Parts: sequence; C-alpha cells; structure tokens
Amino acid sequence: MIGKLLADGNGKLRELGIDFLNKAAETRNVLKITRGYIDSLSIETRVIDAVPASTEFKLFGHTFTTPVMPAALSGMGGICPNPMVEMARGAKAAGAAMWVGIGDGQELQAIIETGVKTIKIVKPYKDSDLIFSKLAEAEKLGAFAVGMDIIFVFGGKSDDSLIRPDLMGPKTLAEIQSYVKATKLPFILKGILSEQDAQKALEAGAAAIVVSHHGGSVLDYAVPPLKILPRIAKVIDGKIPVLVDSGIVRGTDVFKALALGADGVLIGRTAIAGLAAGGDEGVRKVLEGTNEELRRVMSLTGCSAVESISPELIWH
Repeated sequence: MIGKLLADGNGKLRELGIDFLNKAAETRNVLKITRGYIDSLSIETRVIDAVPASTEFKLFGHTFTTPVMPAALSGMGGICPNPMVEMARGAKAAGAAMWVGIGDGQELQAIIETGVKTIKIVKPYKDSDLIFSKLAEAEKLGAFAVGMDIIFVFGGKSDDSLIRPDLMGPKTLAEIQSYVKATKLPFILKGILSEQDAQKALEAGAAAIVVSHHGGSVLDYAVPPLKILPRIAKVIDGKIPVLVDSGIVRGTDVFKALALGADGVLIGRTAIAGLAAGGDEGVRKVLEGTNEELRRVMSLTGCSAVESISPELIWH
C-alpha cells in the first residue's frame, strides 16, 4: 500500500542531497543488525473465527485512531518549509499523536495550534535550567505530555562525527526525578535499552518509556529494540505504557513490536519519506497506510484489538 510512496519520498530526499536517513554511528552496522532482527521474526495466522480488527490506541487518557506515531524529529529544514508543522498536520489527519524533538517555542506553538495532541521531548542538556524552562514552556503551550531523550546524554554520532556532546550531560536518578516533579504533565523517558534503566525509569516516576537506540545514531552495535523489548516489558509489568522506535518500517514491523510488549510505536524514517513525497498529505498517507497494514495483520491473526496481540503469535 505504501511501498511506492516511500520509494518516491526516498527518491526526493536523494534529489535534495539529504542522506541522513541512511546514516548511523560509525560502521552503520547497527542499522543492519536492527533490520536483520526484525526480519528474523515470523508471524503465524489465526483466521478461523477472526473478525476485522480495531487499531484504537489510548495514551494518558486520550484516544487515537492508531498506535503508530511520528517519532520526535527535528532538523528537517531542507525538505520543505515548516516541516514539523506539516508533519503535525499529517499526524492530526491520520488520528495519531504527534511527537516533537529539538525546536523553539514558536515552532512548538505552531504545531500545537494545528490541533494535534503533542508530546514534547527535550534533550538531556548540561544546563538543567534550560531543561526546566523547556518543560515549563511545553506545558504552558498545551502539550499533553513531555519527556527526555535520555540515551543522548553524551550526544549522538553520525558515522565518525559526534553530535553536540558539548551541550549534553549525564543525568542522575535524582536529577531525572526533579524533572518529573517539575511538570504536571506525564513525563516520558525515551531511549531505554536495558532492564536496569527500565527499573530506574519506574523509580524516577516516569509515566511511560520509549525503548529505542535513537535510530542507531548513538551507539553502533546497540541491541535491537525489539530484541530487548520483551525483557523490558517484563520489568515494567504493565505499570506504565511501553513504546518503541528505531527500524520500524511497515505494518508487520508494528505488529511484531506490539506482540513483543509495546503499547505503541514511533516511526521516523518513513514519516520523513512521506513528508518529502507529499508534505502533510504524504505523512498522512504513510501513517494511515502503515496502520492499515497493521489492521490487516491483526485481522489475520485473530487480534480484534491492539491489547489482544500476543507474543505467542511471533516465531523466532
């Protein structure tokens, strides 16, 4: 359904000279390993007595059409004017929640004014006052949740180039707790990739976590999020929502993630390809197309609702 759209979008990005979609840390093998693990998972069918599935998804008291959401993106200025606002319009049209990464208050206000329910993710800056001010700004502007990209504490890496390690800094559990307490909004920790950090996220008072290796742009050879997801989900034990990103491309990938313990999924590279192919309409088509692929897989596996997707349906 969305294969041609993604191909068109990736072609447009190449024409624009934008190749960050294929970049990752050092050897970039983290991308191959992540894709390889997802591809190693097979799905069984359960079609007798099956019914058409519903992909309705709830998060922090809000109901969405789909558990598929744009990742917390930024730095897409070369694709089109106001790329994050275009992304937001596409997410709203698809009935999805919107996530926002680095950006100023004016951009965040414009995103929220589209009417889309928005989550603001801040970086783990060395300057805690900057973190507190961005959390307060997001709350004032009307975000329905906030969070921190905790895996970015020593910055990112693209090939052999470091990404802003000078601005970032490691955070103690006590510091994270202070950020959680600083806002009335649900606070999400993004970039959880171990059972230990999942437990600490609970201790910090996080309202949700995102299992993620930041699309491979932090640590080469990082464990694939879907591989460690069942262990992390066991630690969380249903206490808070578990979301996942990194390497999710099609509806079958989303289904595998939900079966292995995720409540929702973020997509980055394919959302950007949709944006390049057709602006907000391209984003809508990618989100809706991915969701329809998910719905079809759910129907073929006897899962009438997102909550009923079982790990027993996945063959390793």
